[in-house]
Amino acid sequence: MSDTMASLRRKIGGAGDLQSVVRTMKAVAASSVGQYENSVRALADYYRAVELGLSACFRRNGSEPLMAEQKRQTGSGAVGAIVFGSDQGLVGRFNDAVADHAVKILATLPGAKPEVWAVGERVHARLTDAGLSPIGLFTVPNSVRAITPLVGQILVESEARRSQGGVAALHLFYNRPASGATYAPVAQRLLPLDENWRRDLAERSWPTEKLPEVVGGGDATLRALIREYLFVSLFRACAESLASENASRLAAMQRADKNIDELLEALNATFHRLRQSGIDEELFDVVSGFEALGGAEH
Repeated sequence: MSDTMASLRRKIGGAGDLQSVVRTMKAVAASSVGQYENSVRALADYYRAVELGLSACFRRNGSEPLMAEQKRQTGSGAVGAIVFGSDQGLVGRFNDAVADHAVKILATLPGAKPEVWAVGERVHARLTDAGLSPIGLFTVPNSVRAITPLVGQILVESEARRSQGGVAALHLFYNRPASGATYAPVAQRLLPLDENWRRDLAERSWPTEKLPEVVGGGDATLRALIREYLFVSLFRACAESLASENASRLAAMQRADKNIDELLEALNATFHRLRQSGIDEELFDVVSGFEALGGAEH
């Protein structure tokens, strides 16, 4: 009996320690979700400003040489893809969902075998298992401030591949937060610029009565704005991926916390039942002994 109760005490203590870890991870995940979601909302205003700048350039027909150049580049080279995943586990199907989506979309694109960069060791392994061995691996940022250096690395490496003729197009794959703790894998083509998107921006009505004027060389300004567009698109994709990752981890920790609560309730009930049973047996032995002594005296 004592061995069983000692074993139950160890299990209850271990479950309590595990629950403390789970609740700490749950608090960290909840805090992280908030900071990444706030960064995405803050980025929306800057993204709108970049689009307005591109709209001003496009409406002055300064983009034709650049669009023609991109079309020539598209004819040669492989498709490049950047897939955002996670370095750590406890995220459910987070990496499987984005990797499967990337494999499915890339299989429909023409050209040679895609050149893929993975952001996160877990998604890197998943892509390798699917036959898309990444040519590069980036570490997942652990804060909002760490996103900017990562985006800079991605832009430098992808631009180097494009200048060498190795990559003709660039696609993004990441998980975007949905309602609650859910997310959905999405794909976005960054380069070459979409012609319909360019036309929509050129035809967009200006928010004020005074039309903008492009200062300096139109082509140089356009290229600078496109670099900002690439930066803000990569930053937003990374931030949304991190928000989705932490939301998925938060949901997993909430389920784990609930399961541990149920386990502790069952263990405590068993412990109290065994303890009460032991007390009853001891009382029965005392009463039996007292009655036996009383019978012997008579």
